Amino acid sequence: MSSTFFGASFDATDAVRAAQFWAAVLDRTVADGADEHDAVVEAGDPGSGPRLAFHKVPEAKSVKNRFHPDLITGDYEGESERLLALGATKLDEVERGGARWTTFADVEGNEFDLIAG
Repeated sequence: MSSTFFGASFDATDAVRAAQFWAAVLDRTVADGADEHDAVVEAGDPGSGPRLAFHKVPEAKSVKNRFHPDLITGDYEGESERLLALGATKLDEVERGGARWTTFADVEGNEFDLIAG
């Protein structure tokens, strides 16, 4: 028997705020019952990726990411602007070896990359 990837959990200072940000980024919804302590963004369609769970922790993020997702888009500029409008912060933009990506921080300060695809 083997294991199946079910989802990913993020530490957060406000679970529902973080879940709402990622639900908007991924065009999903936050499951009923979300609060500042625990919130879940369900996958819905199996092709949309894993479920995301957010759990309040007493300590703030320090130094390294708790989780670092990579997103890819065919509309790099448009999606970059949309992420900024949702509350992301642009940290860095890189072009290397024919690849292009931007590193953002989410509303909790966790880094993620948007890759031009």
